[in-house]
Amino acid sequence: MTLATAIATGDLTQLPSRRDEDWRWTDLRGLIRVLPAASPAFDGDVGAGPFAADETVTIVNGHGPAAIAIPAGEARTVALRVVAATDGTAHAARLSVTLGQGARLTLLESHEGRAASYLTQTDLDVSLGEDAALERIVLVADHAEAVTIVDAAVTLAAGASFDQTILTAGARRQRIETRVSHPGQGAAVRLDGAYLLRDQRHADLTTVVTHAGRDGTTSQLTKGVVRDQARGVFQGRIVVERGADGTEARMGHHALILSDRAEVDAKPELLIFTDDVQCAHGNTVGALDEAAIFYARQRGMPEDVARAMLTEAFVGEVVERIEHEGAREIARAWVSQQLGAGE
Repeated sequence: MTLATAIATGDLTQLPSRRDEDWRWTDLRGLIRVLPAASPAFDGDVGAGPFAADETVTIVNGHGPAAIAIPAGEARTVALRVVAATDGTAHAARLSVTLGQGARLTLLESHEGRAASYLTQTDLDVSLGEDAALERIVLVADHAEAVTIVDAAVTLAAGASFDQTILTAGARRQRIETRVSHPGQGAAVRLDGAYLLRDQRHADLTTVVTHAGRDGTTSQLTKGVVRDQARGVFQGRIVVERGADGTEARMGHHALILSDRAEVDAKPELLIFTDDVQCAHGNTVGALDEAAIFYARQRGMPEDVARAMLTEAFVGEVVERIEHEGAREIARAWVSQQLGAGE
C-alpha cells in the first residue's frame, strides 16, 4: 500500500494508515478523503534550484528522465530537481540511479514545492556497483499544505559506500524513507538527517538498513528541532542477519522540543541475529540546556541569541558531516534560515 498506488488506481484503500505499524505516526488514509486530479505536464519556468552542478536532471509534476547512470570508473556531480508546480493535483515519479564499478557520484537532490496542496510520491531505485561511492544530499522544501513521500531503495555491492544527508522543514504530511540492502564485505553506509519544523508541519524520517554479510559498517545520526504544533517522527531500524559477523553499526537520534504543543515520536531499533558484532543506538528528546543558556547570559549574551546559537550548534553536527563543500555551505545557510524563521 503506497500513495503512488492510490494515485495510479484512484483507490483510497491503497493508502497506508495508522493500523500499519510502520505508518502509525504518519497516517495518510485518515487524512486524504478525495484524491485530486492528475498533475498536468508543465513546460513553464520553475526557476533555479538550491544547488549548482555541471549536470542537472529535472522532474516536474512527475514528468522527466527515468534514469541516471554513471559508467564504471567515472565521477560526476548531478543536481536532481523534483518540482511540484501545479496547485491541488497529484503525481508520482520513479527514477533509477545506477553506478558502475568504481564510479563516483555526488547527487545534490532538491524537492521543491512551487505550488500548494499537492500529493506526490517520488521513488528512487539506487544501485551501487563494487567499490562505487555515492553521496546523496537531499534538501526538501515542500509547501505547508502538501502531502509527500520520498522513498529510496538502495542496494550496495562489496566495497561500495553510500553517504546520505536529508534536510527537511516538513509539510502537512511528509515521509522520507530510505531502505538499504547492505552486503557487508567492506561496504560502508552513513545515514544522516535533520528536521526543523514549525507551525503544524509534520516530517517522518524512516530508515531500514539490513546487513546481510560480514564486515560492514553503518553510521547514523539524526537531529530534530520542533516548535509550535509541529510533529517530528524518527523510525530507524538496523537488522543484522545471521552470518553478518563483524558488523559495526551505530545509530543516534536526538531532538529538541521548543514549545509545549510540539511532539516528537521516535522508534530506534536494533535487530541482531548473530553474535560477533559491535552495535549501539541512542535516543534523546528534550529541551535546550537551561544551564548553558544561563552561562551565556551571565557573559552578556541576550537570551534569544543564546538560544539560537545553541540550537544551531545542536543541528550543526549533522551538517558538518556533509563531505561536499558547496552542499555543506548551502546546508549551513538553510539551517540558519529555518531557525531564524521560527523565531
